[in-house]
Amino acid sequence: MVKQKGILYDSTMCVGCGECYSACKKQNKLPETNSDFLKDHLSANTYTVVEQHGDLYARKMCMHCAEPTCASVCPVKAFEKTKEGAVIYDAEKCIGCRYCMQACPHQIPRYEWSQVSPRVRKCVLCQNRISKGLPTACSEACPTGATICGDLDDLKIEAKKRLSEGSDKYYQHIYGLDEAGGGSVLILASVPFEKLGYTPNLPKQPMPQLTNRVMEKIPTVATVGGLFLGSMYWLTKRKNEIAREEKEAKFKRNEVK
Repeated sequence: MVKQKGILYDSTMCVGCGECYSACKKQNKLPETNSDFLKDHLSANTYTVVEQHGDLYARKMCMHCAEPTCASVCPVKAFEKTKEGAVIYDAEKCIGCRYCMQACPHQIPRYEWSQVSPRVRKCVLCQNRISKGLPTACSEACPTGATICGDLDDLKIEAKKRLSEGSDKYYQHIYGLDEAGGGSVLILASVPFEKLGYTPNLPKQPMPQLTNRVMEKIPTVATVGGLFLGSMYWLTKRKNEIAREEKEAKFKRNEVK
């Protein structure tokens, strides 16, 4: 049985060096988006950021929910929760409806608005690394141990241990343990999490359970919507293929000239 992996980020140990930010960029072959990483924002080209809040720092990334809402609302199953714990995305299935962006309780997914064939982009928990038993690139690069990667069950035990042994040091809550049903990213801090920009007051219940209740009350709309989106899938893919063919043809014409 494959054990789920996860990340434990302890903001009390973070010095704001940006090594995690740089490692993520390198691992995912993402371009530079800001000369000052502390002023960067999540985008299609930035999967994790380090924010400064006074003397404190906070990382933002996909929380890799145990029951991801992005996957539950996607009509073509472009999102998948893997056995290792990562929530990954298949651009070949995506129809660009962007329901995932609207549904995410942590407001994480970003869209490639400027691309001919746009994709939804976000952290994938270094799925290609953790599936081979390797740590995430961000945790491997962290010089202080503020971000560590390992078996999710072990990380939960470690997080609870730190709260117990450092009651004066930590705000007594593990963010990501219960929020929206919990996930594969756990966060510790010395202050209430809303002061570090994390989404407050999320229900403990997995969000898909709430959306499923709504969908059960509107079966007709859901059926018609599914048929509509199914037809739009082919049209959208064909539109992207045509755009790509036109772009390649234009490039070839310019080469001939």
